[in-house]
Amino acid sequence: MSGERDPRASRLEDDPFERTRGPSSHSRARDDGNWRQPHVRVVFANQGGAGQPFFRVFGEEPQPRQVYIHKGSIWHFSKTEIEHLTQATLAFTLALAFMSTGGIIGALSAPSVFVVGGLIYFLSLAPAFLLHEIAHKVVARHYGCWAEFRASPGGLRFGVILAALLGIVFMAPGAVMVMGNTSKSQFGKIALAGPVTNVTLWLLGLAAILAGISSVPYLHLIATPWMWGNAVLGTFNMLPFGPLDGRKIKTWSNPIFYIWMTICASLIWFNLEHLPSLM
Repeated sequence: MSGERDPRASRLEDDPFERTRGPSSHSRARDDGNWRQPHVRVVFANQGGAGQPFFRVFGEEPQPRQVYIHKGSIWHFSKTEIEHLTQATLAFTLALAFMSTGGIIGALSAPSVFVVGGLIYFLSLAPAFLLHEIAHKVVARHYGCWAEFRASPGGLRFGVILAALLGIVFMAPGAVMVMGNTSKSQFGKIALAGPVTNVTLWLLGLAAILAGISSVPYLHLIATPWMWGNAVLGTFNMLPFGPLDGRKIKTWSNPIFYIWMTICASLIWFNLEHLPSLM
């Protein structure tokens, strides 16, 4: 099979999950050099009941279905996916704005703080969320899979309401749905791409701080939430249970899981011990 995608493929259907009839055959996707028997994996799947308590809180989990595989450009974003990413980002930003004022009561008493806080957190934390999800998508598409982000309406509602009432942000905005042929190592690498992206963004933030960004007007306001957002998001997703990335990574490789769990946790330790003295 040729490793090059047909450039016309991006004009195929955007959302194969809307199709109800499966393909009669399915060719094997690109691999690391090892061919294997075709099978289907869905990253946002709940096999054997795993992750049920998580989705009872945050809403109904999307169910896997047999679908046509869409192989367009690795950077292809369908209209549906863009809408879902926009919804999740806006809801996430709204929850963060409520956090900046301690909840809806603080927002009503200090609307300017609510608006400015939302803007600061949008600039500092939206990249951590968006690039984390896009990393999953890009790696999955690299392996020849269909991959698109889908928001969780229940998770978004729960997160915004919780932030409005208590000023606490805890949200399951959604996940990248992946459909296609994957080996166990590929499945693990798709999951690992998200936390690795957060570690990379954290390192970029540290480099900017060491270069003196804390002395630049306005830019210093996003430095601390940037560092904390990437550290917490990366570490949280490395937890080895439910639908989180850590479980998929641990299933693939215990040594790699513990290495990256240690790396992500060390970011939080650094933020606690050294970040205040650098700012």
